[in-house]
Amino acid sequence: MIKKERYRKFIEHFSTHQPDADTELEYQDPYELIVAVILSAQCTDKRVNIITPDFYKRFPSAFELSKADVEDVFELIKSCSYPNNKSKHLIGMAKMLVSDFSGIVPSEMEELQKLPGVGRKTANVISSVIFSKPAMAVDTHVFRVSARIGLTTNSKTPLSTELELVKNIPEKYIPRAHHWLILHGRYVCKARNPQCQLCEITHLCKYFEKNRPDKWGLS
Repeated sequence: MIKKERYRKFIEHFSTHQPDADTELEYQDPYELIVAVILSAQCTDKRVNIITPDFYKRFPSAFELSKADVEDVFELIKSCSYPNNKSKHLIGMAKMLVSDFSGIVPSEMEELQKLPGVGRKTANVISSVIFSKPAMAVDTHVFRVSARIGLTTNSKTPLSTELELVKNIPEKYIPRAHHWLILHGRYVCKARNPQCQLCEITHLCKYFEKNRPDKWGLS
């Protein structure tokens, strides 16, 4: 199967079966999402969603968070990974939002990446989810699944994966495709034990094509 056809079938399947795929992080506004995404680094969305309700109550906007003590933030997020660094990043992010952006989360990638704790992946999430821009955030799920399916070839870094996906997916589908890949990786195409027997896109998957005879006895 040529790559163009693989992309066509990938988009056709998920746009039909998961047309409304979205982030599983819980938020009400751009500020809450940027907090959640910073917390989600090396941490599950489930854990983040346990932490954030109390966090949002204590710090409902960037203005309150910008005045917080590191120790207070740490106490609220200590059950997630790297709470020391994230506490500092969250306060730094809020301070810059207040001082440089009047407390409003910016929409441009360059401006987003100026914020402490906001790298390219986080900026892409905000651009995609909040502003519906054709931005592809590449986390471990997107990196793994896109390579397994065969959407990317020889992409060795998150950036090269991002560029290849954006090049081949029509703009209107990119924001959703990010979530298609994440959710497929989280629940079906798992890192250590991919659930190929449950997968509905084996007909276009290079990994399945390569591993089917040995794994599923279908040779």
